[in-house]
Amino acid sequence: MTTAPPPAPRSVPALKRRWTAALALAVAAGTACTLLLPRVLARAIDRTLAGAGLSSSIPLLVLVVIAACAEAAAQFAAPGGAAAVGGALRSAALRRVGAAGPAAAAGGPTAGDLAARLTGSAPQAALAGPAVVHTVAQLLTAAGAVAGLFLLAPRPAVAFLVAAPAGWLLVRRQVRRTAGHGEAYQAAQSEIASRLVEALRGGASIAAAGARSAELARVLRPLPELSGHGYALWRSQRETAWKVGLLVPATQVAVLAAAGADLAAGRLTAGGLAAAMAYATVGLGGFGAAQSLLDLARARAAVARLAPLGADPNPTPRFVELPCGGGGLEFRRVVVRAGSGLLLNHLDLAVPAGTWVAVVGADGAATSAVAALAAGLLRPERGEVRLDGADVAAVEPRQLRAAVAVAFADPVLYGETFLDALRIGQVDVEEGQLMDAVRAVGADAFLRRLPSGYRTPPADAPLSGGERQRVGLARALCRDAARLLVLDHATAALDPSAEATVLAALRPRAATRLCATRSPALAAGADLVAWLDRGRVVALAPHKALWRSPAYRALFAAAS
Repeated sequence: MTTAPPPAPRSVPALKRRWTAALALAVAAGTACTLLLPRVLARAIDRTLAGAGLSSSIPLLVLVVIAACAEAAAQFAAPGGAAAVGGALRSAALRRVGAAGPAAAAGGPTAGDLAARLTGSAPQAALAGPAVVHTVAQLLTAAGAVAGLFLLAPRPAVAFLVAAPAGWLLVRRQVRRTAGHGEAYQAAQSEIASRLVEALRGGASIAAAGARSAELARVLRPLPELSGHGYALWRSQRETAWKVGLLVPATQVAVLAAAGADLAAGRLTAGGLAAAMAYATVGLGGFGAAQSLLDLARARAAVARLAPLGADPNPTPRFVELPCGGGGLEFRRVVVRAGSGLLLNHLDLAVPAGTWVAVVGADGAATSAVAALAAGLLRPERGEVRLDGADVAAVEPRQLRAAVAVAFADPVLYGETFLDALRIGQVDVEEGQLMDAVRAVGADAFLRRLPSGYRTPPADAPLSGGERQRVGLARALCRDAARLLVLDHATAALDPSAEATVLAALRPRAATRLCATRSPALAAGADLVAWLDRGRVVALAPHKALWRSPAYRALFAAAS
């Protein structure tokens, strides 16, 4: 049986269509009024000069009011739609990143890069719809104005067409340059953000090492590139503005001269002269598409930056239900890479339900990868990891989290209090069950000694590495319903006495236990030890049997 994921609360395509349609209607109404205005203006002028009175101006007034209303609607729809679509793009990207889970995090953007894309690229990408609407409207308006000018007076229209194409060629070239600089600018911005987040995470280490200046230089290394592309963007806009600014009055003078000649020859009325100039002005508004095209170029660059966040590796994700079982775990020909090297090379391992298996090896990253695979926090490049016969990568996430408890080497203690940190993700755990787990790992005594006991905020009571590990272990052990317990070097900071307490808590549990470790005591307490070498299991036997091997003993000697 399969389970589909919950639907997204808002559809980005639907929002785009709704707001773009509203903007398009408003802009279309404004465009129609703009194209009608010169004709209506010419008629009003000619009738007024003929003595028809002010009543001839009523159609002109009505048209101006309609145009003003359409412009007001467009001014509301453009920023409103951009804000709504930008928010929806951010939400969709965050949902996609969250749905991919920790297993996909290794191949995704860093935290800083993700923040830059969400805060910078998403709003820019949301301008694509308005930019397309305005570009199309401005070009259609310009084409309509030229057609109207031809019908009114062919000579001024020819004068217009002599000057206008040069401006259009100029705009196209500038837009191409802007698109490339825009994408490179956003990439450099994301790189700086990513480096800054890394530096903030390691702030204490940087200060202790006296490496503040060197780290500042590292974070700001992409700044010259960012500056270069930023200046290039502004130069492109500046060049477009002043060149178009020169071309517009030159075109108007040419049209005015041709229209004036027609007026002098009697081929054009006074109203016709005003209409010809109005058509020329409207036609020159097509150069306003330059800014819209620049916005569109930047939006395309932003969309390219957001595309990896919206890409769904499984367009129609289907999750399998986790069958009932005791936590039997199986690795089948699993391959995991780290950079250009192999962490796990076609690893095969079967862990019977209810068994306690320690995973040891010279490469701590490889043993941690085995733990992460078992917990569903890492996806193999090839091969499968199965829990009670179900592919861990395909199990519905909530079911997997309920079935697997994990303790880490460096647990993060979320929540306003230590009680919240212990209950994270498992609010239904009874308090007695929670206290039993805390006492079992020897954490109760030091937690009670805190200023407010269990209700002390973790930020106000820094713990040692071993104390943090015991809190993390208690958080995992209190989940009696979990069929698989995964420890990723979760006792590495414990002294022998504290480790013995944890071993005593692990031994009677019915759940399958998989422990990545370099502790000989933990390996000795396990039913079996999976010995990893060069990404493969070279032996699966009790610790006592493996201890006869000098190479095996050397693993623990190196760790100590």
